[in-house]
Amino acid sequence: MTVEGFLLLLTLVLLGYASGSCLGALWVCRLAGVGDPRREGSGNPGFSNVLRLHGRRLAAATLLLDALKGMPVLWLAMGLDLAPWEQGVAGLAVLLGHSYPPWHRFRGGKAVASAFGVMLVLTPWVALCCAALWTLLAWRVRTAAVASLASAGIAPLASLWLAPDYVWVVMAFTALVLVRHLLNIHRLRHGEEPGI
Repeated sequence: MTVEGFLLLLTLVLLGYASGSCLGALWVCRLAGVGDPRREGSGNPGFSNVLRLHGRRLAAATLLLDALKGMPVLWLAMGLDLAPWEQGVAGLAVLLGHSYPPWHRFRGGKAVASAFGVMLVLTPWVALCCAALWTLLAWRVRTAAVASLASAGIAPLASLWLAPDYVWVVMAFTALVLVRHLLNIHRLRHGEEPGI
């Protein structure tokens, strides 16, 4: 990689991290004049906690913002004809920004909605398969963590078939989502995970 290429990728990573660190749940709840989701429910600033606390309308707005916020950086990376792994690094920066935002003491969300938005740009068919599975499981099991973990787990397998150039990228996204759900896994094992 040339110096120019490295600087370009670094710029995209910083932009991705900055855009990812803008938490949709906080913006939506502030604009709606309701409580901070980090201080209620599961304490997670994400779609499922907003859904539990404040209903479908605010949850949908949270999902939309978290899914959309990283897309401009990824469109730029694709428009510059960067390699799949470079696009993936920019996408991972978005997810890390969402998970560890510096202006919120590095306490962010679980990166599921952001991962959906990133994959919708990079691997749209994989993203849609994962979204369909998430929706089905959330409807049947009524637990967002189960739906999120299953969707994250199936993503690398789906990418083998639908987007083989991005398999390692999707595996990195999956690993981050799984790490962010360690507490949820603990609660599921003890039957303490809240439902939707």
